[in-house]
Amino acid sequence: MPRNKQLSDYQWNRIIEVMNKGLDITFVHYGIRKDDMQLIESLANEAELDADWLKELLKNYHEKRVKDQEIEDKTIEKIIEQALNKLQ
Repeated sequence: MPRNKQLSDYQWNRIIEVMNKGLDITFVHYGIRKDDMQLIESLANEAELDADWLKELLKNYHEKRVKDQEIEDKTIEKIIEQALNKLQ
C-alpha cells in the first residue's frame, strides 16, 4: 500500500514548473505546443491561408483524436471536408 507522503513547497513548485513547461493552453486545445503553433501560423500566412481557419481545423482534429485515439481515415476526411466547405 502506498504511503501518503507530503511534498515540500520546493517539490510542489518544481512539479508546477515542469507542468507549465510541458502543457501550455495551446497544447491543451490543439495538441500542438505554442512555439510550433506560431510556426504553423507563419507558414499559413506565407501560403496565404487563413491562420484562424487552419487553427479551427487543427482544433477539430485534436478534439476527435482525444475522444477516439484510433481515429479512422473517414473521420479525418470528414473534418477536412467540413473545414473546406467553410472556405467556400
